This record gives sequence, structure tokens and C-alpha cells, in this order.
Amino acid sequence: MTSNSFGADCLSGIRVLDMTQFEAGPSCTEVLAWLGAEVVKVENPAAGDPGRKLGGPGPGPDHPYFLEFNANKKSITVNLKDPKGLQLVKDMAAKADVMVENFAPGAIERLGLGYEVIKAINPSIVYCQVKGFGEGSPYEKNLAFDMIAQACSGIMSTTGELDGRPLKPGPSLGDTGTGMLLAISVLGALFRRSRTGEGEHLQVAMQDAMMHYLRIAFAVQAATGKAAPRAADTSVTGGNPPMGTFPCKGGGPNDYVYVYTSRANPEHWRRLLAVIGREDLIGDARYDSPAARAERKQEVDEMVAAWTRQHDKHEAMEIIGAAGIPAGAVLDTMELYNEKSFEDRGIIQTFEHPERGAFKMVAWPVRFGGRPPELKPAPLLGANNDDVLAGWLGLGKDQIGDLRTGKVIG
Repeated sequence: MTSNSFGADCLSGIRVLDMTQFEAGPSCTEVLAWLGAEVVKVENPAAGDPGRKLGGPGPGPDHPYFLEFNANKKSITVNLKDPKGLQLVKDMAAKADVMVENFAPGAIERLGLGYEVIKAINPSIVYCQVKGFGEGSPYEKNLAFDMIAQACSGIMSTTGELDGRPLKPGPSLGDTGTGMLLAISVLGALFRRSRTGEGEHLQVAMQDAMMHYLRIAFAVQAATGKAAPRAADTSVTGGNPPMGTFPCKGGGPNDYVYVYTSRANPEHWRRLLAVIGREDLIGDARYDSPAARAERKQEVDEMVAAWTRQHDKHEAMEIIGAAGIPAGAVLDTMELYNEKSFEDRGIIQTFEHPERGAFKMVAWPVRFGGRPPELKPAPLLGANNDDVLAGWLGLGKDQIGDLRTGKVIG
């Protein structure tokens, strides 16, 4: 590995035909691009991925939403309703190692680009599909977005206050979480193909993927015989006071610190008593076991909160953490965005967009030889028409010009 590759050569030579939009599919293909694959995003010449204009026009040609999920890719524009355009995509599929799509159920087949068609063109391709619900599900024809997947998978049923309504977690687990599982599966399929030459048909449903992330809740159900409950700020496995968010000095919406004392390590509680100045309670049978503290949860929580209110969240995290007790300040996106250490480590990087200028965003979190892969800007719509069609299909300038004149490409 050269000093400036940082993982970007892992998939060098791998070509990915990206027929995805919005987030679940683009999250998967973006990972492959970060790892060095040549990812070519095929878009509608008129407007491209709907994510480019999500929420209406913004500052510049593309919405930040699009930039976040399409870094390091190329873009070509192809009119799939034109037979010549459809043939272009089939010709590219013949040259591709991976093809990924997340159209509405049945749409890719109606276009004439379904798995059996592509497999006949390229038997060794890894053909990937992301849908809301899996084949055989009573809802397999339904449309789904992130929040639908979270609702239908059990995620929302375990999220929220103990006696409150179910809530959607902040992260887009249904979209990006599904994309990550697919990306891992693509890598496995490519590794096997390097030994056998065999392609693969990968299918992942967002509902199914979210159930994978809920395995602890299913373990709780298996142990109790009851559906896993909502956990508020503790855990579906049950609370272990003190465990949760505690208010800190400042009184802002995120001025809290999370404190966790493990039932598996009694020292956490004893160390915390020393931190908050209640050494007199060390060994006191009323508080010494998790079960005993559970009977006095409100009293225990207030004891800890009385101390945390005297400190800001950063001080509280530092002091409690230094004592060997798990603790974390509740940080908002702006605090994280402005934390220089993320930039120093390459976790947040800045690229120069050709029209928007500097844009800073979260990059791939895994480091290769000490640094994550380099972040490159998401492409302008159709920016790579000429070089992709020349590089993948060997088309000359005149042929590409004819396609543009005929409105087959943008």
C-alpha cells in the first residue's frame, strides 16, 4: 500500500454499475467506491437521483443529502426509455463486476434489466437488490423508506420512554444500516468469485436487515417469553441503576452525560460512589447489588444527578471516565462537526466540490494503515458520460456525440 492510498486500492479494478437512489443502495455503493471500486451511477438525464434535490433547491446544484451518500462515484446520464439507452446499460453490465439496484418492487424487471437478463449477459456478475420487504413477504410489493423499515422490524417498538409511544431512533438505520449489510455481502461474494468465477444474486430487505440489528431484543424475548419492551435510555436487557442520562450544568437540550454501571462489574458502582462523594454507602446492603439498587432506582438516580448537575457534560465524562466507569457526554452534530480530532484522524474530511466549493462530511470510519480512504466529491449529474462510455465500452467521440444528439445520454 502506498502512503497515500489508505484503503482506496482494496477494490482497484472492480467496476460497479450503480442503479440506486436515495440512501439504502447509495450507502452500499459509496462504501465500495471508498474502497477503490469504480462506481458509475446511472441517472435520469432530466433530474438524476431524486436525492439531488431533496427538500427543494439548495445552495448549489445538489443538496447536501446527495453529497453525503455519493462521494467518490462517477455519474452518467442514460435515458432508459430509449432502446439505445437500455442497450448501453446492458453493455455496461457485461463489463461490470457488481450491479446494485433499489428501484420500486418489480420496476427493474419491467425495464428489462432483471437478474435473469443480466446473468445471461454476464454470468459472473454480483447482482444486488435492495427492497423494503423480502420475496415471500405479504408486503413484498409495498414501498418502504427508512422509517417504514424501522416500524415494521421491531426497532421502534423497543425505542421510546417506558410508558410512552414507540419512537423512531435518530440514525437512518433502515437505510444506511441495510446498505452496510449489503456491502459486506458484496465483498464476500467477490472474494468467492475470485476462487470460483461464480457470480451471485444478493437480495436484502430493509425489514429483514433491521431484525438483524435487533438480536439482543430477540434474546430478551427468548429468555422472558414476552416481547422485548421499550427501554428508554437503558437497555432492553433491563436497567441496572445507575444507568442512563443524567442532567448536567448548563440546562441545554443536550446537557447530559450517560453513566453506565455494569452488573458484571460491581466495582463500577463503588467507584462511582467515591466520585460523587458518597463513600459512606460503599458496602451498604441497601445499594450494593444491582437488584437492591433497582428497588431504589429513583433515589439512586437522584443521588447521581445531584453530582452531575454541578458539572458540565464534558467535565462529568472526564471525571467519571477517569475513575474507570463508562460515561459519555451527549454530543450534538455541531459539536461533533467542530471537534478537530475527527479531522485530524480523517474521520471527517473536506473535499472541494466543483460548484459548491469546500464541503466537510463524515467519511468511511475504518482506518487502513492509520488513515481512512480519501474522500472525493459526489459527481455532478452526467459529469462522467464521456470517460465512462469510452473507458467501459470503448466508444469514440463521434459515437458519444451521436448518443448525446439523440438524447440517449444527457
